[in-house]
This record gives sequence, C-alpha cells and structure tokens, in this order.
Amino acid sequence: MGTDPEPPHAGDMTDTIRLRHLAAVPDDPALADPPPNRDASLGRIVGLDAARALAVFGMYYAHVGPWPNETGTWKSFLMEIPHGRSSALFATLAGLSLVLLAGGSRPKTGPPGRQAVVRIVIRSVLLLAFGSWLVATGTSIVVILAYYGLFFLLALPFIKLRARTLAIFAVVVGIGGPLLIQYLRTVDTSWMDGFTAKDPLAMWSGEGLVSLLFNGGYPGLAWMAYIFAGMAVGKLDLAKLAIQVRLLIIGPVLALLGYGGAWLIGKFLPAADTAAPGSEWKAYDQAWSKALEGKDSSNWTKEQWKSFETEHASLFDKMPGDKAMGGGFDWTGLVSARAHSSMPLELAGNIGVAFTIIAGLVFLLGRFGKLRFWFAPLIAVGAMSLTAYVAHIAAVWYLIDHPVNEVGYMTGWGMWAIFVVVMLVFAPLWTRFLKRGPLEWVMWAATKPAKFIK
Repeated sequence: MGTDPEPPHAGDMTDTIRLRHLAAVPDDPALADPPPNRDASLGRIVGLDAARALAVFGMYYAHVGPWPNETGTWKSFLMEIPHGRSSALFATLAGLSLVLLAGGSRPKTGPPGRQAVVRIVIRSVLLLAFGSWLVATGTSIVVILAYYGLFFLLALPFIKLRARTLAIFAVVVGIGGPLLIQYLRTVDTSWMDGFTAKDPLAMWSGEGLVSLLFNGGYPGLAWMAYIFAGMAVGKLDLAKLAIQVRLLIIGPVLALLGYGGAWLIGKFLPAADTAAPGSEWKAYDQAWSKALEGKDSSNWTKEQWKSFETEHASLFDKMPGDKAMGGGFDWTGLVSARAHSSMPLELAGNIGVAFTIIAGLVFLLGRFGKLRFWFAPLIAVGAMSLTAYVAHIAAVWYLIDHPVNEVGYMTGWGMWAIFVVVMLVFAPLWTRFLKRGPLEWVMWAATKPAKFIK
C-alpha cells in the first residue's frame, strides 16, 4: 500500500484512503498540503464518506420510498426533498473525487499523472459498461452509473484547471446546457435516431450516447455542471476551516437563488408552474386515487394491473406533457426548479444543497471527533457506495421488477427503512475485515495495471 498509494476512487465513488488515515498513514499525494491538524484531515475523508452515504440513502428513498398523497403542502415538500437532490449530491461528490484521484490542488505530473489518467479511463469504461448492463436487465430504476462513466471521460481534459476556472465552467454549463437541451427539442433531431440505431450501447441496453448526453434521466449537457462544481471543490483544501465556512455560505445562497428564484418567478408567472413542485401531477394523481378507491391493489399481479390500466386508459390523458415537444421553446420550463428538470435554477439549488451537506459534514466530523463513533456505520456505507448503490438496484429488480409469482412487495417507508438498516449493518461488518467493498475491490483490481504506465 505504501509503495503504490491509492487515492480516493472516482469511478467507484468511494474513499478507501479513509482507512489509511485511520492508521495515520497519510500517503495520498492529493493530501500533500499539510492540513491544519490530523483531526481536520481525517474529518475531510470521513465527511466525504458520510455525504456519499446520505446520497445513496436519498436515492433509496427516491426509488422505493413513499410518495405524498397530495402536492403543494409542507408535508409533500419535505417528502420530495430527496428526489433529484440525492443524485445531484452523488454527481457533485463524483466530480470532487475525480480531482482528488488526479492529485487535487497539485495535479500529478509525469508517470504518476499518466497513471492517474489511465485509472480514470479504466473506471470510466467499467462504469459505462456496468451501468449499461444494469439497464439491460430491465430494472425500473434510471441507473446513473453509465452516465457517470461518460461524465468522467468528458471531464478528463479539465482535471488540471484551477478551482475558479472549474467554477466558471460549472456556471456556463449550468446555463448553456439547459438552453441547448430546450433548443434541441424545437428542431429536427432525426439524426439522433440514425445515430442511436448504430450505437452499440443503445442496441445492448436501449440507452445509448444520445440519451446519456441529451435526453436521458441525467443528461450530460446539464449534469456536467455538477461534475465541474465538485471538481472545483476538489481543488480546495477542505480540511481548512475557512474553506468550510466559505462553502457553508455559498451553499445556502445558491440554494436560495435556485429554489427561491423559481418560487418567486412562479408567483409572477403562474404558467411556469414552479411555485409548487409536483403540482403539475396533481390532476393525474387525484384521478388515479379515485379510480383505485375501495380496491386492494397491494398484491395485484402484472395481469391485474394491465387489465386495470386498459380499463382506465383515459387516466393517462391527465399526465403532464412535455410543453417543449410542441415545437416552441419552453421558456416557462426553463425557470423550473422541479426535481430532474435539469434546468438552471434546479441545478443551482441542487449544487447549493450539495455544497452545504459536504462542508457541513466535513466540519462536524473534523471539529467534533466524538461524532465519528456515532457516524461510523454511515461512514462505512459511504466507503462502499458503489456496492450500496448497486445492491439496491438488485433488490428492486428482485422484489419489485421481477418478483416471485409476479406479486411484488409494496414500496414505502418500510422498504426504504429495511434497505437503509441492512446497509448500515452490512457495511461496518464488511469493512471490519476487508478494507474495500465487493465492487470497490473489483474497480481497484481492474485499475492495478495502470501502475506499469511510465
């Protein structure tokens, strides 16, 4: 380990270096700048792990947690918080880890620099392939791994830029990307169909480069803003109190700008439908609730659901449509902050939340050492976040998408709590005996040949 130091992983989204810090062996070149003290340095590592765990549990909630029975209320607002923000936090942390892998504020040069690049490329290709395979299994979850693989490759030319330059890129992409996405919805994009028809990824999984870049669940044109924002933070010395305080100011300001700006615009421009996230689904949800009233659908088979949907096909007419597909530029959609709208105000708000969580956890776990004991299970989950993320996809595939006897389990608070508790128990037990999670070990082993690069 000492002869071939392994910095925080970018592709597998974990910090195995955390264990070396626990052993007081600071061999990571990304941490070459002496931190104020060992506690602050350790706080940075475990703080990032804790943030990853929160992102994972937030995505658990988004995929199997409960949905509010009504929209536009404080209860619905609180229940909708994990939606969109968790995956954005994950992406921001990925950008941060990507920079740390390349050397942080002092980018590696010479053979170490080339080795870091090869590691990033290997991880990117593996994530692209693994994510596409998960999509090909027919999971109902919009898998983010293939997107990450592509994002890392796109970010590779920028890993040596300064924090300020990367922040500027985040702003430019955060504004220009959504504009371009909206523009592409107003012009002839038949060329995309032709490209997709020959795209091996699309033929394999149904989700090719066009989806990953333009119109998928996490379109790269907009989501690269999260990667650049995380990379900018990765160039800073998070162990320093001044940096933590700065991020704890910038984060809430960005969140207020994004969500508050969308809310304010919604007050003066009702057509924008930004004042109450999720309100565009209100008529659809109410119609479904009325149709299901008095029916026990908890154990319906696929055939029963198919029969019900056929009988109530008119319900789908109440689904909110894509305004932009009508041929005009959707200016109202451009100022939305709804989850996964991938518009500028949502991007700004989500980045603000990510900055606040990252800086807050790094501050708490760096300044209050006793908290690390209580956060230990969370930190362990974050140290194997790739495994934790894929595990829940497998569980959803087995319990919901392809259940035994075609009778799926009910999603809600119970399933979310089980997922969380299982990982909080499994991760500490695993890391007690092995320093890397199962999939993290695969990533680490796959990138070992990079050390032969000269």
